[in-house]
Amino acid sequence: MAYVDSVSVPRRKRMKKMSSGDLLFAICAWTFLILFCIITLYPFFRLIALSFSGSIDAYTSDGPYLIPRHPTLENYVQVLFKRESIRNGAITTVARTAIGTITALSANAFLAYILSRRKFLFRSQLSLFWVFTLYVSGGIVPIAILMKHLHLLGSFWVYILPGMVSAYHVMVMKAYMEKIPDSLEESAQLDGAGHLKIFFHIVSPLCKPLYAAIALFIATYHWHAWFDAMLFNRLDVKNTTLQYELMKYSTQTVAIATERIHGGSLDQNTPTPSTMSAALAIVSMVPILILYPFLQKYFETGLRIRGLKK
Repeated sequence: MAYVDSVSVPRRKRMKKMSSGDLLFAICAWTFLILFCIITLYPFFRLIALSFSGSIDAYTSDGPYLIPRHPTLENYVQVLFKRESIRNGAITTVARTAIGTITALSANAFLAYILSRRKFLFRSQLSLFWVFTLYVSGGIVPIAILMKHLHLLGSFWVYILPGMVSAYHVMVMKAYMEKIPDSLEESAQLDGAGHLKIFFHIVSPLCKPLYAAIALFIATYHWHAWFDAMLFNRLDVKNTTLQYELMKYSTQTVAIATERIHGGSLDQNTPTPSTMSAALAIVSMVPILILYPFLQKYFETGLRIRGLKK
């Protein structure tokens, strides 16, 4: 107890000796942080409140609110069970996220491993080629013409094949793999290991934190993509995506619904485009929010590994 008292007393003295400038800085810092948190979190809670609101609250509410005045689950019932387009979009989005992440991560990892080998003949030329694609693009029209000639329009694979290789991801993986000591590869080759065995049993285990980060980026891209669905599969209901359906609900006009509300022809719990889009936005956020904590440990492992290397 004497040791505790000896530590706590000087600490209290230091707190009492805080100057007026330090106290003013602390007050300003905490005030700024609290306001920043409120500004950041308010739109999210406002969206949740809107997703549980009915038509009357959506169009006749005066000012912002965080608690629905007449809460209802009809928006989520419509989103999860009664709208076929949303159901098809959810299935397509889950499929493209899973398949797209696996194929893109595999393709990028294989290409990065090839380019990271110092004995590869066309290493510098191919690296320059991929860097060139980061700054130069043909544009939307040539891409659409190419997809048409490849017979990918109106198909599910238009979401997977064009974006399977990313020059940025390849360059990041290549730089990471080049930092792996050559002695590991040389000792494995002395034991008779080929490139496939080196890649799967030596390089890939060391790149797990990198793979986790790249996989999260790819999965987030596929989950939130909607422009390619509008461009290539606008009229195909089966291959629509969840974010494209959200975009359609967000841009729908509400003039007719507003007239019906003022005319008294809408029920309090009737879904509207704004409440439906809010519920759909909340539903689309949940998978990414659940996925991130599982991958966070790999990010921390990657930081520790990089710290040890330095």
